[in-house]
Amino acid sequence: MTSSVHVPGRPRAPAKRGRGPAGVVATALIGLAACGAGFAPAAQAQNGFPSFRLLVRKVLPAVVNIAVTESAAAAAADGGDDIGDGDTGGGGSGGPPARGQGKVFGAGSGFIIDPSGIIVTNDHVVGGASRITVSLSDGTQLPARILGIDQLTDIAVIKVAAHHPLPYVQWGDSRQVEVGDWILVAGNPFGLGGSVTAGIVSARGRDIMSGPFDDFLQLDAPINPGNSGGPAFDMNGGVVGVNTAIISPTGGSVGIGFAIPSQIAAGVVTELEQHGHLDRGWLGVAVADDDARPGVKVTAVEPDSPAAHAGLRGGDRILAVDGEPVHSALALIRAVAEIHPGRSARLTVVRRGRSLYAAVVVGLRPSTGRQ
Repeated sequence: MTSSVHVPGRPRAPAKRGRGPAGVVATALIGLAACGAGFAPAAQAQNGFPSFRLLVRKVLPAVVNIAVTESAAAAAADGGDDIGDGDTGGGGSGGPPARGQGKVFGAGSGFIIDPSGIIVTNDHVVGGASRITVSLSDGTQLPARILGIDQLTDIAVIKVAAHHPLPYVQWGDSRQVEVGDWILVAGNPFGLGGSVTAGIVSARGRDIMSGPFDDFLQLDAPINPGNSGGPAFDMNGGVVGVNTAIISPTGGSVGIGFAIPSQIAAGVVTELEQHGHLDRGWLGVAVADDDARPGVKVTAVEPDSPAAHAGLRGGDRILAVDGEPVHSALALIRAVAEIHPGRSARLTVVRRGRSLYAAVVVGLRPSTGRQ
């Protein structure tokens, strides 16, 4: 029996994003939610174990359930049955997504980050949806519209029009989260509605080969279909992760879940809220790790690219970007991606044993293509 990387509700990814190590296949997972208008520490320990009741009371009102409708044709174009991943939004039967009159129905989770109705979720929860309905913790149902999506990080921002300020939560700092720290997650597993689970951070910096910006927190708190897009909280009530995927031989939780750290998610959400999209920097090189020597080896330079205009050549080794060392190909990709297109960057390069500097005007990263 093989294990699957489930990405709550995301359409089936192409091979380069959708496959992990041998026997690990990327599919979709959906949801998890949790949020609140204020923060409170976990309640006093009972019989030696912590109680999270005070924290739950504060954050759960900002958790939302998300129901989506997508045309069957659009779902097939996206890759088919993975939207919803067994979530019907009602009974949580664990079967295939509900279908009717040429439409596909799915469910996921999200959390409110602004009282005006700004909600964070996963791209694979709402991307491609023709209709999005958000259910608040008090049972109110509101239509939502997409403000922006970023497929590379699987983050989406949607908005509802409420007649009064909504409960909300704030970002925590995932950089302060350490392996072994308690974590609280909540959401809409199997369409059951607001549920919470707890666990610890099992690892940091996980790359599950779903994209070039993988840097997940690994959690052992139970995360199930329907939980995609929901938050992971620290014990102060700050959102330190957006729950996105699990590894499982069955499709349900076996204690290996992954969340996008707030250090990445918060910046992406701000860009999507303000601009509707995210512009990333691009050099136009193919690169590879060089374990024998420092830096990242340039294996090819695309013609008429920013790297070509800066004079980079195949065989060069890039040691740093704007003075910050890069120790792997992924580190270089991420460093360049954070530079706004049109801005100049200084690369520290070694060519045939000689150190030199290259000034490059960073380009706009294509929707597909190399670094």
